[in-house]
Amino acid sequence: MSYKAETALGRAVNGIEESLIAVILGLMTVITFANVVARYVFNSNVLWALEATVFLFAWLVLIGASYVVKISGHLGVDVVVRMFSEGSRRRLTLLAGLCCIAYCVLLLIGTWQYWLPFVGKQAWYEVNDIRMPDWLRFIEPILNEGEPYEKLPRFIPYFALPLGMVLLTWRFVEATLKVWKGGSELLIASHEAEEMVEEAAAAGAKGAD
Repeated sequence: MSYKAETALGRAVNGIEESLIAVILGLMTVITFANVVARYVFNSNVLWALEATVFLFAWLVLIGASYVVKISGHLGVDVVVRMFSEGSRRRLTLLAGLCCIAYCVLLLIGTWQYWLPFVGKQAWYEVNDIRMPDWLRFIEPILNEGEPYEKLPRFIPYFALPLGMVLLTWRFVEATLKVWKGGSELLIASHEAEEMVEEAAAAGAKGAD
């Protein structure tokens, strides 16, 4: 489903979201490929590759969740909702949207409370294998009392948690407002999914012939 941001803030969030997804996918591909080459060609190993890929995958999942809300790509079952009249269906969808927003706000509060100590009393916590890049050492006097980091501080990869929840909350607010204004009927892509299943079944039947 095509998406067009209606506000400057929406365009900014959209740009950040899509740029991060593209960069993360690219980094995961390059790191994984380099590690495979190192292991099977040079009989070596990129020590930090696995940890970096795990963190990048977490970022991808959390940001990707909001992206899929944006394009109404989350799958759902609308059998019960479709039994109601158009007005009642709209009210139920708005209620579902509000529930999603409330849930996301609770997750946002929880992830923020979990992440915040890592830039405070626990700022000295480091990851296991990823070395601290030199271009980030300007944060050491600010957060680590001038002590150098040997490995990447955990608050950097863990920032995916509050960021992902902020984006997800924003997207559900946006999607609910779209239903309120009459620009959309549901929050899910149930009919797109049905069409995809039908196309897959037709392709399978054609292949069997």
